[in-house]
Amino acid sequence: MLSRNRRPPIRAVVIVATATLAACASLAPPVTPNENLRVEGVPPIPAALAARVAPYTEFRPRTLASWHPHRRELVVTTRAKTTAQLFDVRAALAEPRQITDYAEPVRHGGWWPAKPDVLVFGRDAGGNEQSQVYRLDPGAAVPTLLTDPERIHRPVAVNRARDRLLLASTDVDKSAGRRENPILDLVLMDPLAPAAARKVATLPGTGWYDFSFSFDDRRIAALEFRSINETVVWILDPATGERERVLPAHDGATRIASYEISFSRDGRGLFLTTDRDGEFQRASYLDLASGRLEPFGPENHDVEQLALSPDGRTIALVVNEAGAGSLRLFDADTRRELPRPDVPIGTVSGAQWHADSLALAFTLDSARSPGDVYVLERGGNRVERWTETKVVGLDPARFAVQTPIAWRSFDGRTITGFIARPPARFTGRRPVMIQIHGGPEAQARPGFIGRWNYYVNELGIVIIEPNVRGSTGYGKTFVALDDGMKREDSVRDIGALFDWIAAQPDLDATRVVVAGGSYGGYMSLAVAATYPQRIAGAIDVVGIANFVTFLERTESYRRDLRRAEYGDERDPAMREFLTRISPVAGASRIVKPLFVAHGKNDPRVPYTEAEQIVETVRRNGTPVWYLLAANEGHGFARKENADFYFYTTIRFLEETLLR
Repeated sequence: MLSRNRRPPIRAVVIVATATLAACASLAPPVTPNENLRVEGVPPIPAALAARVAPYTEFRPRTLASWHPHRRELVVTTRAKTTAQLFDVRAALAEPRQITDYAEPVRHGGWWPAKPDVLVFGRDAGGNEQSQVYRLDPGAAVPTLLTDPERIHRPVAVNRARDRLLLASTDVDKSAGRRENPILDLVLMDPLAPAAARKVATLPGTGWYDFSFSFDDRRIAALEFRSINETVVWILDPATGERERVLPAHDGATRIASYEISFSRDGRGLFLTTDRDGEFQRASYLDLASGRLEPFGPENHDVEQLALSPDGRTIALVVNEAGAGSLRLFDADTRRELPRPDVPIGTVSGAQWHADSLALAFTLDSARSPGDVYVLERGGNRVERWTETKVVGLDPARFAVQTPIAWRSFDGRTITGFIARPPARFTGRRPVMIQIHGGPEAQARPGFIGRWNYYVNELGIVIIEPNVRGSTGYGKTFVALDDGMKREDSVRDIGALFDWIAAQPDLDATRVVVAGGSYGGYMSLAVAATYPQRIAGAIDVVGIANFVTFLERTESYRRDLRRAEYGDERDPAMREFLTRISPVAGASRIVKPLFVAHGKNDPRVPYTEAEQIVETVRRNGTPVWYLLAANEGHGFARKENADFYFYTTIRFLEETLLR
């Protein structure tokens, strides 16, 4: 790391260079969108703007992908040129060595244990999420496709012998047509001999996750996801495909949610998280013979990851504590907590054990760090940093730190969120950007806010991230408060937030933009239609505009899972309700400027949702900016596209909040 007395001169050189580039850019023609972008209603993007914001587009967080199967080395994901790729890190703080180099992003993969110079990874095309599995042999320039490109294939587990990969496969609509009652095939494959792959079972529906092999490889535990508040735990026989339900019992009445399943090393029980006996996901041991459930660990926070060491003796828990992910360790036999590791301040995610069970790697991010990979060495309980993301041209100490806020909603319920305020040099009442998370079963959490730091630090805009009803992290009752016919209650939570903003002496309630992606995109549109006089504009990214057409056109393998949350559009009463609350139905009330961005290959929320709202709102004479990316899906994964979206967002904020 650079010493403290050396940093100012280096940063000064960067600032001078940036200023020189900006001066030259002021004479350059506007930024031209690339050939994959359809741009409508957007004013010219000055080249000077692109030069000015450039340092905020260069964050390259490192995320853990996998361990080397034998050596103390890691595979991490980070952006190469324009897309995320896999890199090898051979020692702590060693320079990452690029492994994959493709036009499409590669976020998951690792060295194959039986032949550790062979890389196995997954990749889709153009953001269509039709993932395929590939093998990259030593010295090969082109990877070998291992799966049927007409279907989707998810690697879901590796067996204990570490010589077979378990794949979950299902059809897509362009190959099989739209259909009800889709199925999922489980296949065991040796990536070195894919022709000998064997089907293990065919499962009803497509919401199957958390597959885990017993230590003797004779059973597979699996989770059937029916909704955020209802899952079923099964045990499958990989030899016959038969399965047995183990949680909850067949009483026809109990609805619980369980996740993060692992067999105990003696095979007599399962470790998992469950909300059976309370509001939160609690770590528990399920005795398979008696059905007895024994909880352990934290009671009043969700356990969001339970990672059992390969030797079955130590459990790592990642616990959601007020939005931050903390790391806790437990003895698997006694379920007693072990000494806490001294993890740097931040949020832990994606914990993975090394094969020797003596080291645990994880990703850590914080407000001042884009994200890096750390390793906990069990001997001595020592945490060591393995990657160091460089922030060039910016001072991380200036990055925004979010603080919690709370307000009363229409029904007296307390709603919470996080706020990031600009530096003190911005005086007077500040404009506000409300960023609503997607999911809807997700959660706004404190941490690194990436490019949003530009809005806060350079434009003086306050960012509020609300956790409206339906968000996770606040218990199973709270997460169900927006289901079905209660959908509009979450919109009313934002109405109450407007009142809170108006009561703050440093916030300007007359200058508020609401924004969000996916379900957050629906929320921004719904807020724009419900509270048109309380906003200055709205930003909708890959959002739902019409619940009925969304449910009819989303990929069949996702439809039943979304019906469980939003309601079944085939039911006449629910169809009428969904039609009434859809933003397109209230488009005549969207009278403030609207910015819509979408990926044309989005399998979750089809781009036709964007087309609908753009066309409908324009009929009112409301200004609509529209950005459609032909080579993206549910979000912008390519830097050149994400950059243009960023420039456009800044121009939109300048027009709506800063004039």
